[in-house]
Amino acid sequence: GVAGFIGFHTTQVLLARGDEVVGLDNVNAYYDPALKEKRLTMLEGKKGFTFIRGDIRDRETVRKAMQGCDRVLHLAALAGVRYAFEHPEDYISININGFFEVLDEARLQKIPGFIYASSSSIYGSNDTFPSNENDKTDSQVSLYGQNKKENELMAHVYHHLYGMNVTGLRFFTVYGPWGRPDMALFMFTESMLKNKPINVFGHGKMQRDFTYVDDIVSGIVAAIDKNYPDEVFNLGCGKTEELMDYIGAVEKALGITAEKNFMDMQPGDTVRSSADISKAQKMLGFAPKTEIKDGVPKFVEWYRSYYGA
Repeated sequence: GVAGFIGFHTTQVLLARGDEVVGLDNVNAYYDPALKEKRLTMLEGKKGFTFIRGDIRDRETVRKAMQGCDRVLHLAALAGVRYAFEHPEDYISININGFFEVLDEARLQKIPGFIYASSSSIYGSNDTFPSNENDKTDSQVSLYGQNKKENELMAHVYHHLYGMNVTGLRFFTVYGPWGRPDMALFMFTESMLKNKPINVFGHGKMQRDFTYVDDIVSGIVAAIDKNYPDEVFNLGCGKTEELMDYIGAVEKALGITAEKNFMDMQPGDTVRSSADISKAQKMLGFAPKTEIKDGVPKFVEWYRSYYGA
């Protein structure tokens, strides 16, 4: 997933500290491939970077990409909750079968560490907050959340059976420059600049643990370096924000007051996400620094520059 939002940012940090990175991505059209291609142009030519264009479901491609590596960072997935309503078969194929191909090849090549993306979606309809890694995760409300639970179970079994070091990272609403066009911040910014109304689901009462991408990357890199035998960590800001405050930060950064369409919750969404990050703080040295009042303007600045808006 090197051409993806989080994969791109993580690769930049790894290369900057002198690591060699072999990036694998099929640059699919789930969202604008041009954005993915542009991210790749920012990486290609940098010392230590090799790119392989291919699909994680193709074992031979995965085998080639892994040769000589001492960590696998698996971020490739079909993301999002609502796209699964019309394309459930893609979610099973990519997020479960694809995950198996990568995990199993790491086993065969005896890669010393396997770090992978999970999601806050795994907590489903739980109503205990903040969410703790020891909470039950059997109340799934989205196919994406179910996929991530399956990934965690599979990784744990591979640790149990084969002694693989596996670390799952439950990301909480990641945002920032070069973000995904299907995420709320991107859509809010785009609509406001085009003088279009924004859709505010859950009548603005939703709450999220919005996490700036640089903070997420710091947690990923720490997980790569620590390489625990079998752990799962929440990676969030550790602060829950109201959706309306998030929108307010976008309005302030743009100097625009949005026209708002208040709408019901969408199927698969949850009212609240809130991360207990104490375990990551203790075991990864995780220390998120960026609040939405600082992170949102950085995204808006990037958006204006990238799109000439």
